[in-house]
Amino acid sequence: MTEATTDVARQERHFVLAFMQPVAPIFASGFATHSSHTVCLIGIASAVGAGISMAFSEGLSDDGTLTGRGSPIVRGIGTGLVTALGGLLHTLPFLISKVQTALTLAYVVVGIELIVIALIRYRYFATNFWLSIFQVVVGGALVFAAGVLIGRSQRRRDVRARAIAITARAAAAMNAESRRPRTRRRRR
Repeated sequence: MTEATTDVARQERHFVLAFMQPVAPIFASGFATHSSHTVCLIGIASAVGAGISMAFSEGLSDDGTLTGRGSPIVRGIGTGLVTALGGLLHTLPFLISKVQTALTLAYVVVGIELIVIALIRYRYFATNFWLSIFQVVVGGALVFAAGVLIGRSQRRRDVRARAIAITARAAAAMNAESRRPRTRRRRR
């Protein structure tokens, strides 16, 4: 494997970690909680966490002499900021209080981000444009599907838990009613 091939593979791994990873928690929490405020907080936390993680990962990967890519501090800060920005972009729609509207807008934002990422890969990494689009869309679809499945499974569990709690309260109320002593009315 040549140095250029290794660098392209590292850049593709960076793409998945930096841009795709923060998407899943946002959509999962959107489907699970149906609360824009909660999704926004989770999105901000995911974006900041991914930014910090990628900053350290890139900054500590090499000192710049091995690959000739420059200062690890500059690379780390740049990578961290771009990663956090990418995560925040698809979190911003959740400032809208209606979850369905926010989710729809987030889908559009993520779609635009994926196209931009494919264009960057085509322009700077000499990846075939249509292959890049295909890879980015498939990666995005897998992450999106994971978020939806995780979010919906949590939602179903919450609905079941509420149903069980309601049934338990009803049973307790009926049980308490059956234990209450009955008084007879006196005939006059």
